[in-house]
Amino acid sequence: MKIAPVAEVKAKFSAYLKASEKGPIVVTRNGKAVALLLSVKDEDEVERVVLANSPRFQAILEVARQQIREGKGIPHDQFWAEVKSRAKRRTTKK
Repeated sequence: MKIAPVAEVKAKFSAYLKASEKGPIVVTRNGKAVALLLSVKDEDEVERVVLANSPRFQAILEVARQQIREGKGIPHDQFWAEVKSRAKRRTTKK
């Protein structure tokens, strides 16, 4: 992991983008971390990073985890059957 001040990253942005392919770059301002420059390989990875950092999505996951702990979840097979059923209904509506 590399650490660099924001002014240097700004001045040499293309070089830091390339360097991020080897590992994350921590961007600092006045010696404190303010951002992280990550290389992504595909859209799925972008989506994972965005969701991992979404307070709303994390709250939804926590509610789901709590429901599972309380025995209110549904079996794995039933979940995927419902997902497939809903996807099929959406496809036939178009």
